[in-house]
This record gives sequence, structure tokens and C-alpha cells, in this order.
Amino acid sequence: MRRILVCSLLLSSLVGCQSSQSTDALAQDQTPLKAQAPAQAPSQSDDQAAKTAETGQNKRDAQAESPASFDAWLADFRREARSRGIAESTLDRALGDIRYRPKILEYDRAQPEFVRPIWQYLDTAVSSTRVSNGRERLDEHRATAERMTRGYGVPAEVVVAIWGVESNYGSNFGSFSTLDSLATLAFDGRRRDFAHDELIAALKIIEGGDIAPERMIGSWAGAMGHTQFLPSSYLAYAKDGDGDGRRDIWGSIPDVMASTANYLARAGWQAGEPWGIEVRLPADFDYSQTELATRRSSEAWARQGVRAMGSETLPTLNNASILAPAGARGPAFLVGGNYRAILRYNNATSYALAVGTLSRRIAEEPGIRADWPRQETPLSRAQVRELQRALNARGFATGTPDGIMGPNTRAGLRAYQASLGLTPDGFATVSLLERLQE
Repeated sequence: MRRILVCSLLLSSLVGCQSSQSTDALAQDQTPLKAQAPAQAPSQSDDQAAKTAETGQNKRDAQAESPASFDAWLADFRREARSRGIAESTLDRALGDIRYRPKILEYDRAQPEFVRPIWQYLDTAVSSTRVSNGRERLDEHRATAERMTRGYGVPAEVVVAIWGVESNYGSNFGSFSTLDSLATLAFDGRRRDFAHDELIAALKIIEGGDIAPERMIGSWAGAMGHTQFLPSSYLAYAKDGDGDGRRDIWGSIPDVMASTANYLARAGWQAGEPWGIEVRLPADFDYSQTELATRRSSEAWARQGVRAMGSETLPTLNNASILAPAGARGPAFLVGGNYRAILRYNNATSYALAVGTLSRRIAEEPGIRADWPRQETPLSRAQVRELQRALNARGFATGTPDGIMGPNTRAGLRAYQASLGLTPDGFATVSLLERLQE
């Protein structure tokens, strides 16, 4: 959601936004470079649905009476912002027409019980339409994109892929006033301090003259513009790509591309390295190694029998990890530091694979070739909690049941699978849960 992160009613969700400890059932532990919006793990369809309803809802919210306590909170906030150096003229322009938006709190408090399978997320994020549109956008802005590649070392296809996943190339980056969103969340959201600080950052952006308050729009959680920067991320990483003296991630594609490329560069992108590659794993592969924390050279993985798909060869990567997000029956990937840079944009496995795969498709390279286990139904959060309790009861420690399929739960599940003589890939299925409950 930006998001920065596309903050979405996410997977980020919102488009993508979550805390440094991801809530995505498929995510890996990774500290984010940018502040993360208070949303669930990325589910692009959820975010699109929320944004589709925004225009009409904004009109209804504008007619809703703000609670007196909101007006009192806003008066206190204004005094604090003034004490932190925000000019009175900026406060008048930015806060004079601010509105309390009840619908934002509904989105914020929504806790999706069901997590979409990664293959369904990728079906949407890397659809044939999005691929073709991405190629068209790259052709339209190729000179700009290639200039950003020279300046920041990030491939044009990767920048365009983030643009596509975050906002469908600018066609859907939300219609909420960022100021309304953040003020509502700072007043009564689940992460008030976070939203409060982002609102201060938004005022600094306005005071700097980059954007007028009425043009500062985005998703309900405060992510802004084509590639969904949060205000604090904007202050840290936004760039003026067209030389007009402003950083306009809402209306200037050169600024959008420069800002996104700068973000990835600051996240540690290594020029000349791929983000990763799809691989084949040997039949006796030890799936306990399929965690981002396990890092080896490409050569070391090759000695274990890891091979690239098709006629490709393994890229030279010094600190590469193997990911198998759907276990032994799904695709596997060798990923390096640039994959981790994408995760710093949005800390979810599904998001990073979507960006990486879309960038390859835009570059007219193969997409994911192995089949996903589409017959499997993912566990709901309640079922993951049941799985965790059942594993704990049998002595396969997973920690406190929280409904999140993280490294500890995968380790406990692998141990249980091994005790049954099954491939210990840590992929949770309904059949495994039912067997545990027998």
C-alpha cells in the first residue's frame, strides 16, 4: 500500500503493507526499509474492491458529521504540528477542510479470515493483460525508464512491474484524501501513533511545495500515488525525475520512476544481478532449507542438485535462498539480494514473486513454469491456529498459536510430516490438519 507500499486491505495488503514482522501467511521475516501501513498482507483484489467503492463512499462520508471528539483531537494535533515547525498557512491549507471518514476505520479494522492462495494472487498480479499493458507502458516511457536504470541501477522492467502491481499502472491508486485517511486513523485507528507520524510527514510534504493538499490522494491507509508511497517514505526517497523542482508521484511519470528506482537502490539493489530464477529441486531435497534465513552461494545450491528450469543456468549469487511457497508440489525459486530489496518495498513472498515474475514477463522472458497445487484449499487463520494448537499438543513446538504460518510453524509442521514419512516441506493443507485432529 507502499507504501511506501501498496497498502491494501492486503495480502498488504492494502496493497501490501504490514509491519516488519509480516502477517502474510506466505511471507518471510524481513525488516522493511520504509514505514509500513497498518494493513493485512497483500491481496490486490481486496484493495481493488476497497478502491472501487471509495468514490461513492467518500461522498457519503463527507456528509457524515464528525464526532466532537475528532474536532477536539484535530485542534490538539494542529497545536502540536505548529510546535513542530509547520507554518500556520500550511495548517490552514491542509487541515481546513479535513474530514472524518468512518469507512476508513471499517477497512482498518477488517481482519480477513481467509488468505488467498499465492497462485490466485499471481493470476491477477501477473495476468496476460497486466503483462501486455506493462510492455506498452514501458514502450511509452522507455527513454525515461532507461535513464532511471542508468542512474540507479534498477532494471526498467522491475520499476514498471512495481508500478503495475501497486496501482495497475496508475489506473487505481485510490481516491481517498491522504490527509483525511491519516487523520481518521490517527484519531481512532489500530495504530494511532503510526498514522499520527505519517500525518505530520504529509504536512511537511505540503509545506515543501511538492503537492497541493487536494491532490494528495491514495488508498485508505495513506499510501499515495502511482507506486504507493507513505508520506514518510516520500520524504526519504521521492525524487524529481523531470527536473521541474517538485516530486510529483501523482502526475509525473519521470518522478514516479525515479522515486521507485531510488527506493529500490536504497534498499540494496545490486545492478547486474537478477532478483532470482525458477529452479528444479532434487527428489531428496531438504525442505527445511527453504527459508530466507538460509543463504548459500549458487554454486553450493548446485552441488545439492538444484537446477534452473529449461535451458537457463543458475545466476551467480553469493547469498541465495531457496523458496518453495507451496511446498514440494509447487514451483521453487532461487532468490538473491535483489529479491530481498523488493521485500523491503512490501514484505510478502507473494508480492515479491509477483513483481519479479511480472518484470520477467514484461522483458519477454518466461514466467513461472511449474504447476501450482491448485487443488489445495489454503487454511483460514482459524484453521492455522487449530494446526498450531494440534502440533503443540503432539510435541511439535510452534509457539503461541496466532494464526500466522511463520517459520516456527513451518518447522513444527515439517517435523510432524517427517514423523509420518511424508515429504517435510512445511506446506499446510486441510488433509494434514484433519490428520492431526484424528
